Amino acid sequence: MTKEFEDRGNTYTIHENVNIGEVRVADEVVAIIAGLAATEIDGVESMAGNITNELVSKLGMKNLSKGVKVNVSESSVSVDLALNIKYGYEIPAVSKKVQEKVKSAIETMTGLEVSVVNIKIAGVNIDAE
Repeated sequence: MTKEFEDRGNTYTIHENVNIGEVRVADEVVAIIAGLAATEIDGVESMAGNITNELVSKLGMKNLSKGVKVNVSESSVSVDLALNIKYGYEIPAVSKKVQEKVKSAIETMTGLEVSVVNIKIAGVNIDAE
């Protein structure tokens, strides 16, 4: 395993075969999958982040896990998302779709079981026309 891979935070073995090797996934990768899946839902304007994330994005560096916190244990993944919703969309309906999409994306791509997807609505964005 390379040093570069080890520096990316916690990693989790999702497949191990003594004859071939193992597959490990960094927790940052799980967070990116969750963030991308959430922003694919109609009604989600963007992911909300903290001040550091906002400054990083203004400087032109994209943080794909902005507004996402994941906790991966041996048996399951819990996800916390902070979202900005578009004005006029039903928050419960959009939230349900995000929860389903994020759970499905993580489970399909990693094989890890998602136990919970918590959503915090951080803001409502109104289009300036």
